Amino acid sequence: MAKTNIVDWKTITDFVIDAFVGYGIPREDAEICADVLLESDKRGIESHGVNRFKPVYLDRIKDGIQNPVTNFEIIKETPTTAVVDGHDGMGQVIGCKAMKMAIDKAKEYGMGMVVVRNSCHYGIAGYYTSMAAKHGCIGMTGTNARPTVAPTFGVEGMFGTNPLTLGVPTDEAFDFNFDAASSTYQNGKLEYYARIGKDAPKGALITTEGKEYVGTSADALKAMGRGEAALCTLGGPGEEGCGYKGYGFAMFVELLSAVLQDGSYGKALTGKDENGNKVPYRLGHFFIAIDTDHFLGEDVCRKKAGEIIREVRNSKKSPDAERIYTAGEKEYEIRLARKDGVPINESVQKEIIAIRDELGLTQYKFPWED
Repeated sequence: MAKTNIVDWKTITDFVIDAFVGYGIPREDAEICADVLLESDKRGIESHGVNRFKPVYLDRIKDGIQNPVTNFEIIKETPTTAVVDGHDGMGQVIGCKAMKMAIDKAKEYGMGMVVVRNSCHYGIAGYYTSMAAKHGCIGMTGTNARPTVAPTFGVEGMFGTNPLTLGVPTDEAFDFNFDAASSTYQNGKLEYYARIGKDAPKGALITTEGKEYVGTSADALKAMGRGEAALCTLGGPGEEGCGYKGYGFAMFVELLSAVLQDGSYGKALTGKDENGNKVPYRLGHFFIAIDTDHFLGEDVCRKKAGEIIREVRNSKKSPDAERIYTAGEKEYEIRLARKDGVPINESVQKEIIAIRDELGLTQYKFPWED
């Protein structure tokens, strides 16, 4: 396993912001991008944090397939809905603005929904449902992605890992926040495992011959790139493990990420044209906010939600289990445990040094350099 070093939050936050600015992102937008990116690490979701800083964001800007300056264009708007074109800008900026629009509409009219086309990777979906919950709203979001997941009885990647993410305000120290892919594992998790030298998890992928993929995560990613393997939906391949349930959730997200905004979907989201040249990903997202004050009030919602999740957590446990968790609880505890900073593995350390030297950010010195 790769070694890690802890970098304090101020240092890594300042560095990420300065690096984003160095790549042409306006500072205000860079601060948003850094906040979304590092919120993932604060919650213990390494697959979407600094591990993806260079390959998913900086490299795509350098390749010319993602615009550092975001043009957030409203194509159509009603009191409760909006259609937005992100023009291949920064997904985190687009996501924050779109969810804020949905929340503002919900606060005025009870419910708000904003759909987005031509966007890029927007980070952890749970960031946006947390935004809604903090404002006393029930939040929902989803996004389509690179077609790396096979449908039930299929072996070809036809849609993305497509998270259906939900947030509900509670009276606890953390809100209920369920953020998960509709596949058994996601690309980012395999990328992280490849960085630390871990094999692909059992049941994560299926080969084009219909067999379970066995091998390293690094090789699994290559096999997916060659079209020789695909991720499985939640429940696994076929019907025996109820993989059709994950398939249904994935298709619902794919539909909402494309049909309301006439957006791209499926094979059009590979990031390559017919000649194999890199092109923008043109992802679609949706954001929904439901204001609890338009029902019986935020206080009632928070109290009742807290009662429900506490009753579930206090239910009879398996003999070999210490406790029962509810969504958002583990992330909250990891945030508390990581108060001193973010763990960064050797692979990412090398990338950070290369970015620092490229941009001349000589004011930064990192723990692994001592």
